[in-house]
Amino acid sequence: MSGMIKAMVMSAGVGSRLDPLTKFVPKPLVPIANKPVMDILFEKLKTIGVEDVICNTYYLADQIIERYTNNSIGINFNYIKEESLSGTAGGVKKCQFFFDKGQTFIVLSADGLTNADIEKGISIHNKSNAIATIGIKQIDMEEVPHFGVVVTDENGYITKFQEKPSVSEAKSNFINTGIYIFNYEIFNYIPADTFCDFAKNVFPELLKKHAINTFIIDEYWSDIGTLEQYKQSTQDVFNGQCSFTHGDIISTSTGAYISGESKIDESVKFIGNSTIGNNTKIGRNVIIENSIIWDNVIVEDNVRISNSIVASNCTIKTDLYSQITGANELIASETVKIYT
Repeated sequence: MSGMIKAMVMSAGVGSRLDPLTKFVPKPLVPIANKPVMDILFEKLKTIGVEDVICNTYYLADQIIERYTNNSIGINFNYIKEESLSGTAGGVKKCQFFFDKGQTFIVLSADGLTNADIEKGISIHNKSNAIATIGIKQIDMEEVPHFGVVVTDENGYITKFQEKPSVSEAKSNFINTGIYIFNYEIFNYIPADTFCDFAKNVFPELLKKHAINTFIIDEYWSDIGTLEQYKQSTQDVFNGQCSFTHGDIISTSTGAYISGESKIDESVKFIGNSTIGNNTKIGRNVIIENSIIWDNVIVEDNVRISNSIVASNCTIKTDLYSQITGANELIASETVKIYT
């Protein structure tokens, strides 16, 4: 990619739809196949030549700051700490000092897992006269009510926004992915010290005066913001739909991604696809079926875990079926919690 370009990753959200997984872990550090989603995002930015990145932080901010202040990815990590949430656009406005006048920059959401061709998006943006270019993705029409919809003309310029329309009202099945290419002039349309959202506030107003361009994301994209989407995104990795570097993660013939420091008894049986995090210990005669297990988990002998998620630092003494367990839990038969 010609020229240095900077990026911002929106990282302030509480991630309440991922509760209880995000009770002790900020959403950007939720692991996909044992790698935090923000690690994956930073590595992809690095591969296209982006080295200077800023994040707005708020919820459990210190965990994000500690992980990336001295990182091995090669990203020059910068951050602000917000005292209160200010919306997607409000958070970007607070980072205005980081960007250079006259320069194009990238804004992405920290909960987006994608193989999107961002370089293509930058090229399309630079050839247009638009202040903003939005990455859009075509999805199944029945999924449209969960997303912000964009309607474009034959040249890819936006004519209308629809925020989570019903299937019958939707005029398109292309959605806003939260991947943005901006000119510095975008800051003229974001008020300072105000809670402000791109989709609800900035883009509709910008559209009244300027064209907003789009680029189509044909590659993989997923928002891991809900428990169902998180589970599906993990399965997508096994299906080969989403690819990224796994580092020391070992892909085994068992159908599981197992971190190298974990101890798995040879009698353990894996069914389907599962991930086992770092320093986890799984006892004798355990069955793991289509489950996600994070770091520092102890699974005692003769337990079956099926279609479940277990966050870090848990001890599991009883069978789990279709359950979500937050961090630091001791799960015996009388303490099982079911999340729907």
